[in-house]
Amino acid sequence: MSTDVRSAIQRLAFVGVDDADSEETRTQKVTLTVSAVSASLLSFIWVGTYLSLGLGQVALIPVVYQVASVVGLAVLARTKEHRLFRFSQLGLSIVLPFLLQWSLGGYVASSAISLWALEGTFGALFFHGPRDAIPWYVLFVALTIASGLVDPIAAQHAVAIPGPIRTAFFVLNILGVAITAYLLLQYAVRARNAALASSERLLLNVLPQGIATRLKLDAGVIADSHDDVTVVFADVVDFTALTERTPPDRIVGILDEIFTAFDHLAERLGLEKIKTIGDAYMVVAGLPDPRPDHVTAGADMALAMRDEIGRISTVLGLDLAIRIGLDSGPVIAGVIGRRKFIYDLWGDTVNTASRMESTGLPGRIQVTERVFERLRASHALEARGEIAIKGKGHLRTYFLLGRLGPG
Repeated sequence: MSTDVRSAIQRLAFVGVDDADSEETRTQKVTLTVSAVSASLLSFIWVGTYLSLGLGQVALIPVVYQVASVVGLAVLARTKEHRLFRFSQLGLSIVLPFLLQWSLGGYVASSAISLWALEGTFGALFFHGPRDAIPWYVLFVALTIASGLVDPIAAQHAVAIPGPIRTAFFVLNILGVAITAYLLLQYAVRARNAALASSERLLLNVLPQGIATRLKLDAGVIADSHDDVTVVFADVVDFTALTERTPPDRIVGILDEIFTAFDHLAERLGLEKIKTIGDAYMVVAGLPDPRPDHVTAGADMALAMRDEIGRISTVLGLDLAIRIGLDSGPVIAGVIGRRKFIYDLWGDTVNTASRMESTGLPGRIQVTERVFERLRASHALEARGEIAIKGKGHLRTYFLLGRLGPG
């Protein structure tokens, strides 16, 4: 197909589309236009056949559809309003096949051409949805029942159509409706699968996969106790001051760069991101699925975050630094809220990890003594001494420097 032909087809398909249309309205208009044009062109088969058989009055019925479609398309192109055109197309596509069947002499003589009225009911589902499509389906059922009742009378006045042509029309009618139904169902299944995949991606951006599965199966309270995890808090130093002298879009872009990098680290190391609060980032190792190396995994995450912020600073041309805090111990995890829900953690371990971050130093990773005890054999740590921690008194803390040896 040449470029000119493709361009002409596209212009025709979008003849009723307005720049202000929503995506749904745009899709409906294009589908309606393509369907009307396709059905009008296909109608020439019946018009030509009936004229060749000397059935001029019968041929007028598909001609009426063609003329109505052309007028409707012209009005659509001029007004960009598709509701009247949609109504006329649905009505004509359901009523005219039955009129054609009755004028030919019933089901057998017409090769059951009323099957094409099913296209109108399919269109009603597409354009109006399940509830508003019911009246159109009721109309189809009523006309089908009426056709069954009048068929013996209509058959007495059946027109003489050669057997081979009648058989060919049976095949064409059955195949045409079957193909239309298949294509519409395929479109619906593809749209459903795409919507489900999109919803799943969005859900997994909020919840761990195991928690998301449980929530879909049971909308009740989800709360779990975890005996031993490692919580990591990170906060960009002096970011508030940066926001006061930097345009909003630049601020959002910087945070997006930082947190996207942290998200990739969490995914690579197998940690679960919990949330961001302003310029703070919270991630945990050891839940929802327990892992024996959660302290090491949390330390590796903290070290990687520290290195990553240095790389981002160079790329963005900024002097960025973060404080990071770690603690290990028991937590409670669960989903709260029914709208815009969140998966969150509670407990002393969470509070202490947050205090390790807030009382830390720029560019340093501060950990509690219980983290120190579990990392001392594999990591280099530096004693900071005892510091005052709100609600905890004085705690002995350490700075995590790096790993000892390879790995």
